[in-house]
Amino acid sequence: MFIQTESTPNPATLKFLPGQTVLDMGTADFPSSEAASASPLAQRLFSVNGVTGVFFGTDFVTVTKADSIDWDHLKPAILGAIMEHFQSGAPVMSDGAAQAGGHAEHSGEDAEIVGQIKELLDSRVRPAVAQDGGDITFHGFDRGVVYLHMQGACAGCPSSTLTLKMGIENLLRHYIPEVTEVRPVAV
Repeated sequence: MFIQTESTPNPATLKFLPGQTVLDMGTADFPSSEAASASPLAQRLFSVNGVTGVFFGTDFVTVTKADSIDWDHLKPAILGAIMEHFQSGAPVMSDGAAQAGGHAEHSGEDAEIVGQIKELLDSRVRPAVAQDGGDITFHGFDRGVVYLHMQGACAGCPSSTLTLKMGIENLLRHYIPEVTEVRPVAV
């Protein structure tokens, strides 16, 4: 098994590409070891000293490290944990464990606007963000303000505010005049 790695805009996060499907659909975010109980792979990765976050996409795993640990020391242990997991045949997610499908539900008078927001996020934003080892999902819309949840490499990334304000906000405002601002939320 050959696992490729890619850097992300977040220096504390690396993207690992195991060359096979990680999740059939959706994403799974484990911002702490306590959240990893639904995934044998996430539990294995959190057992590596210095791992502070794990995120799964369809074909990648992103791992976030503690600032005090150097990637040169951590990367071989993470590669070993991923390889051992996939060679063991164990599932990535426990039976019945929920995976994030994406956006929060929203109904009411703004439903048409929210539908447009979700469509733009799905077609223009999420594919680019997945390339960087993360995901952005719709969380809410209230009086012109779009609330988005950043996961994986995007959570805590130094350039995430710039991405939100200069990239996503400008895109949404261009296509949907009712959007006035984009704000991040922590879930």
